[in-house]
Amino acid sequence: MSSIDTIARRNERAVFGRGRALIARQLRRAPRQFALGGIATLLFAAMTVVSSLVIGWVTDGVLIPAVEAGEVASATLAGAGALVLGVATLRGIGITGRRLGAYAAQYRLQARDRIDVTNRYLELPIEWHRRHPTGQLLSNVNEDVEAASFVAAPLPMAFGVLVMLLITAVLLVITDPFLALIGFAVGPAIMVVNVFYQRRMRAVAASAQRLRAQVAEIAHESFDAALVVKTLGREDIEVGRFGASSDALRDRMVEVGRLRAVFDPLMEALPNIGILAVLAVGAWRVDAGILTVGTLITFAYLFRLVALPMRVFGWLLGELPRSVVGLERVESVLHQRGRVAYGRVQPVHAGGASAAATGVGYLYPETSRADLSYADAAVDQTEESDERRGIESITLGVQPGKTVALVGPTGSGKSTFAHLLARLFDPDRGQISLDGHGLIDLDRDILAGSVSLVFQETFLFDDTVYNNITLGGDYDEVAVTDAARLAQAHEFIADLPEGYHTLVGERGASLSGGQRQRIALARALIRRPRLLVLDDATSSVDPAVEGLILAGLETLDTTVVIVAHRRSSIVPADEVIFIEGGRVTGRGTHAELYRSLPAYGALIDAYERQEAV
Repeated sequence: MSSIDTIARRNERAVFGRGRALIARQLRRAPRQFALGGIATLLFAAMTVVSSLVIGWVTDGVLIPAVEAGEVASATLAGAGALVLGVATLRGIGITGRRLGAYAAQYRLQARDRIDVTNRYLELPIEWHRRHPTGQLLSNVNEDVEAASFVAAPLPMAFGVLVMLLITAVLLVITDPFLALIGFAVGPAIMVVNVFYQRRMRAVAASAQRLRAQVAEIAHESFDAALVVKTLGREDIEVGRFGASSDALRDRMVEVGRLRAVFDPLMEALPNIGILAVLAVGAWRVDAGILTVGTLITFAYLFRLVALPMRVFGWLLGELPRSVVGLERVESVLHQRGRVAYGRVQPVHAGGASAAATGVGYLYPETSRADLSYADAAVDQTEESDERRGIESITLGVQPGKTVALVGPTGSGKSTFAHLLARLFDPDRGQISLDGHGLIDLDRDILAGSVSLVFQETFLFDDTVYNNITLGGDYDEVAVTDAARLAQAHEFIADLPEGYHTLVGERGASLSGGQRQRIALARALIRRPRLLVLDDATSSVDPAVEGLILAGLETLDTTVVIVAHRRSSIVPADEVIFIEGGRVTGRGTHAELYRSLPAYGALIDAYERQEAV
C-alpha cells in the first residue's frame, strides 16, 4: 500500500471519527428537540411499515377479489379506505413532528454556538483580536456556526429510520429470502459511492469555508475604509480585490455543487435500481407460483422502505464533511486559552486614584495571517520577529488628583502605556497598580468603574447621542447634560435637529471628528472615573475648546493622564513625563523639561511648527 493511500485512509477515518464526535456533541446540546424529532420519526417509521402490510392486505383481500368477482362490498371498501387513511394520518403526524424537532434542534444549536463564540470573543484579550481580522471572526460566528448545525436536519430522521430499517430487513427476509438477497446487494454499492464522496468533499468544503471568511474579511475592510477608497479613487482596485476572492469562492462552491450533483443522483438511483431488480425477479417468481401478487407488492413496498433510509443516510453523510469543517472552525475559537483573569480586591476609595508602574515592559505580538479555519492547524499561531513594537521598561508614579502628560515622539510607547493603564492587555513584565493594588488583582467592575480610557480614534454606535453617552447605563438627563458640558459638547448637541435624541449614523458619520471626540469624552466623564486616561483624545478639537475641557477637568476630583503633543494640553499638567524608545527619559514640569532636555524642547517646537502649518 502506498503512502498516499495510507494517508487517504487515515484522513477518511479521521473524518468519520470527527463526524461521530460532531453528532454526539449536537445531540447533547439539543436533547429535547432531538427527542421530539426522534419520537416523531419512530411513529413515522412504524406507520410506514404498517402501511406496507395494509397495502398488501388490501391488494390480496380487497382489490383482487373485487376484480375477480366484478364487485366489492361497500363495508369492505369503507373499512379498507379508513384503514389506509388512518395509517396515512399517523404518518403525516410523524413527518410534521420529525421536521419540527429537526429544525428546532438546528436553530437551537446555532443560537447556542453563536452565544458561546460571542462570549469567547468577549473573554479573549484585545491582543488576540488584533491578530485576527474582523471579517474572519464574523465568518466564525455566522457561516461556520450554520455549517456546523446543518447535520441536525437529517439527524432525527436518520436515527429513527434505523428502527424502520431493522424491522423492514427482518420482514424482507421472512417474506422472501431470495429477493431480500438481491435487494441488499445495493448496500455495498452505496457505501463505495459514499467513501469516494467523503474523501473528495472534505477538502473542498474546508477550502470553501476558508474562502467565505476571506470574502467577509475583504468586504468588512472595504466598508470600513469607504472614505479612503473614495477619496483616493481606489474603487476599481477594491472591486477587483473583492471580485477575485468572490470568483474563487464561486469556483469552489461550483466544485461543491458538482460533487453533490454526482453523489445525490447516485444515492437516489441505486435504491431505485434495486427496486427494478426486485420487481423483475419477483414477477418471474409470481409466474412460477412461488409468490402471490400481494406478497410481491408488499415486498416491493418494503424494499422501498429500505431505500428510504439509504437516502436519508446519504443526506446525512453528504452534510457531514461541511458540518465537521464548520465545527472545527468554531471550536478553534472556543478552545483558545487566552483569557483576561480578574481578582476579587474591591478597595474602597474616594476621589482621584494613585497609579504606579514598576519596570513595565510590553511587546506587541506579530500578526498572524493564518485563517481561522484551522481544520488542520491551530488558530493562535504567531511569528516572532527580531523587531517588535512596544515599550522596554517604564517606571513612574502618578499622585491622586494630579494631571500628568505623557509626551514623546511617534512610536515611543505613549499609547501602549495608556492602554496598559486601562488594562486593555497586561504587561509582559513588571506591574501596574491602582491605589497600591495590582490591576490584575482588582475586581472587574471596580476596575471598569475606576478607570476610563478615551481614544484618539473614537467609536460611536449608530444610535442617538444620548444612548452613545450612557451606553445603557442608568443615568438621568441631568447627569448626561452635566457630562456633556464638562466635555464642551452640550452646545453643539443642543443645536442638533433632535438634540440629545439625534441619530449620529454609523460610527458617528454625521458628526465632525472633534464632535465625536467630545461625545466620547462625555461618555467617560458620566461614569465619574477616579483615573481618566486620554489617549490624544482632544487632537481634533481646536485649542480654545481644548483649554475649556482641561479647565473643566481640574474641577473634578479625578486623576488625569494625558497622551498629548500640543503645548496647550501639556503646559497645564502638574507633571510631564517624557518617553523615548519605550523608556522614561525625563520628568518634571513643562518649563523644567523644555529648559533641561533638548530632545523634549525640539519635539515641542516641532509640534508647534506642525500646528502652525
